[in-house]
Amino acid sequence: MAGACYGHGQKERAPSMTASPPRAAETARSGNGPGRPAWRRWLPLALLVLGLALFLGLRLDQYISFAALKQHRALLMDLVDRHTALTALGFSLIYVVSVAFSLPIATVLTISAGFLFGQWLGTALVVVGATTGATAVFLAARSAFGDALRRRAGPWLAKMQEGFRANAFTYLIILRLIPLFPFVVVNLVPAALGMSLRHYVLATLLGIVPGSFVFTSVGAGLGSVFDSGAEFTAKGVLTPQIIVALVGLACLAVLPLVYKKARERRPAR
Repeated sequence: MAGACYGHGQKERAPSMTASPPRAAETARSGNGPGRPAWRRWLPLALLVLGLALFLGLRLDQYISFAALKQHRALLMDLVDRHTALTALGFSLIYVVSVAFSLPIATVLTISAGFLFGQWLGTALVVVGATTGATAVFLAARSAFGDALRRRAGPWLAKMQEGFRANAFTYLIILRLIPLFPFVVVNLVPAALGMSLRHYVLATLLGIVPGSFVFTSVGAGLGSVFDSGAEFTAKGVLTPQIIVALVGLACLAVLPLVYKKARERRPAR
């Protein structure tokens, strides 16, 4: 657009003048315009990092563990029985906070959801809480470095963004299904690559359901482990069979992408 303007006279400048307001409006909607102070852009992400630092510094993780769950089992189960809706809401909010602040307690909370609320309700609470918390991280990251990174990175990032955006929904579902990368990293990368909020939320919601169901099913049977007096650890939850099943789901998710690429490479008749 700019090159075309430079190659013509004064009359050719009008189209570029009329094309700029939509871009300005888009920038204003994202909240990351050049006139916005840097501290305001980074404030949401800084608060999330500060929350994680406080959690680790105060060693609050010792209060959210399988040992604590076993110790307070009777009290927690009684609260759930008498105030199911209220405790479910409270648990979901705790899960939102844990994901938003990237607290290292997601596995304990997910298994605890199955233990306290059962496999089905527990899975629903985990999926809603994790999706909401991940969305908060996504929005904070997009506010902090989304547009600023795209302005400074140059054409290489634009090419990466173009490739990612074309199949962003499928890519994110695969990343959610296969636990190869930390959850927080998968929350941040789509923000840097300009994924739309709607696709991010939907892909996250669908992608974490299978894994959440696996962990809450383990939690649903945790009572028998406590009754036996054995010590429980989450290290053996992701068995080879479970991993193969999740990889299989990821392969199913990637099939439409493979088909699309094959059709694009097929010569026209």
